[in-house]
Amino acid sequence: MKVYLCGEKGCCPYVETVEDKVIIGEEGNMCVLTREEFEELKEKIKRGEI
Repeated sequence: MKVYLCGEKGCCPYVETVEDKVIIGEEGNMCVLTREEFEELKEKIKRGEI
């Protein structure tokens, strides 16, 4: 599943889940996290730590 952060394909960063990985970013600027790392990132954002 791929979700574009601005709602339009190709013009902004996206979040994509592939098997056990979560890919965040845009062409030339990508970050690959495990699902566990992504869940931890989400929780820190929700708690206001990031």
